Amino acid sequence: MRSLVVNQIVLSVPGISCGHCANAIRTEVGAVPGVSAVDVDITAKTVRVAGVADLVAVRAAIAEAGYEAA
Repeated sequence: MRSLVVNQIVLSVPGISCGHCANAIRTEVGAVPGVSAVDVDITAKTVRVAGVADLVAVRAAIAEAGYEAA
């Protein structure tokens, strides 16, 4: 059974260090079906995802951008 992101979830992504990182993650995660918004906080090293999306797909999108969600 797959987990769905319902409304909002915050994932820790320790590898975020710059605007390029944030843009890459925003682009990949934003393309996941069901994601309505993506906010990347460089200072906190977190990704906040809103919408109804498959959590596995969100984590895979972060990995596709070159980062790992903790």
